[in-house]
Amino acid sequence: MGNKEQTQDYVVAGKTSVKDLYTKEDWLACWIGFVIIALGAIAVLTGAYDFAALKFKTWSVGEELVKSVPLFDQLAEGVFWKKLLLTFVVLGGLFTVGAKLQGVSYKKFIPAFVALFVIAFVVRLISAEYTLNRYLEWAFWALFVGLIISNTVGVPQWLRPAIKAEFYIKTGLVIMGFSVLFSNIAKFGLYGLGIAWLVTPIVIIFMWWLGTKILKIDNKPLVITMASATSVCGTSAAIATAAASKAKKDDLSMAVSISIIFTILMMVFEPVIIELIGMTPIMGGSLIGGTIDSTGAVVVAGTALGDEAQKAAVLVKSIQNILIGFIAFFVAIFFATRVDKKANEEVGAAEIWYRFPKFIIGFFIASLVASFIIQPLFDTADFNAVGTINKTLDQYKNWAFVLAFTSIGLDTNFKEIVKQMHGGKVLWLYLIGQLFNILLTFFAVWLLLSGVIFEVPVLN
Repeated sequence: MGNKEQTQDYVVAGKTSVKDLYTKEDWLACWIGFVIIALGAIAVLTGAYDFAALKFKTWSVGEELVKSVPLFDQLAEGVFWKKLLLTFVVLGGLFTVGAKLQGVSYKKFIPAFVALFVIAFVVRLISAEYTLNRYLEWAFWALFVGLIISNTVGVPQWLRPAIKAEFYIKTGLVIMGFSVLFSNIAKFGLYGLGIAWLVTPIVIIFMWWLGTKILKIDNKPLVITMASATSVCGTSAAIATAAASKAKKDDLSMAVSISIIFTILMMVFEPVIIELIGMTPIMGGSLIGGTIDSTGAVVVAGTALGDEAQKAAVLVKSIQNILIGFIAFFVAIFFATRVDKKANEEVGAAEIWYRFPKFIIGFFIASLVASFIIQPLFDTADFNAVGTINKTLDQYKNWAFVLAFTSIGLDTNFKEIVKQMHGGKVLWLYLIGQLFNILLTFFAVWLLLSGVIFEVPVLN
């Protein structure tokens, strides 16, 4: 996911300066993320204004469906267009400033961003359709629409200044950090830690060994990105790891595409299999939370097994999501000191710092602020401050990711994706890795929650 200029930024030591804080993409992503988090927090805690970005309601045309709103009714609402304008002004304004500080002409960036935002709007609209929304995430449609445009009519040169996938991704991840609460660990205690934190690193190490040593895939950023997507939470983990390992946009596109396809299959069939083998709801939910990649799909699959299973699934996945920042941190260090290290090259602390993706710092700061400042100071029995703020911030994160994946699609060629398959090795990497993940998670779930060895917790 890097370009020549960006790679240069990370591999040349001794170039760090104060100027980096307001000219480099990683730091700018942190500042933009912090500004959005601060505005959202102030809006919620003071009640002064509604800062939430536009969220599309699930819609349908010509038929009454449960949990859906007729499309034209939704478009006729004045609040819909007000929210859309707010979303555009906030993201467009902040990203324009960020692009300008990176040396991009605002006269070229603004019209390009307007066009990209319109495409992202269409993507969000498509992905909110009742039937499509049940089976395919917005990430798929963002990639799909972008790919269709780039591989048919092509991408005009004037649009390219706004195609800054990494910038949008990193900003979205910083905002996402506010939703990753360390208090989730306490809710499921050692059970959740055992299932989510012990299994995940083992699966990553196994898939790294399988991909590099057995399948001999020479694209190591792709291997580690696929391993993280499989073992943690699909799209979000893939995004963070791809950025940390300097994976190409095609690597991320491939990892996310495969992850989404099999997430859909697992969301449908895993609850059925769990019921057939007679697992208890808490065991089944925990298995779902530890193995299905997407958080949204985890909720759907867990709900199919009942309320207790849903709670267990969401808790395990939430605890697992906390690992995103840690995994990206260690991947960045590993690639800087081992994978990307040249022969006879000394990689010291200064070099590691220079190469290290600074947006990860923003992710952790946002998480720490939510966990240890906002939650203890403002949460009450009647008011969930962090949860309410996250509802406000959530769509800004999603819009940033949609802009990113649309950009990836616009900048990707089908021929390149086929090349990335390495003769089918990447698919085998996922299939074998996911099977290993399921088996290991099943063992952890049985060990901790079957009641044979440990007392089974009660989830309220």
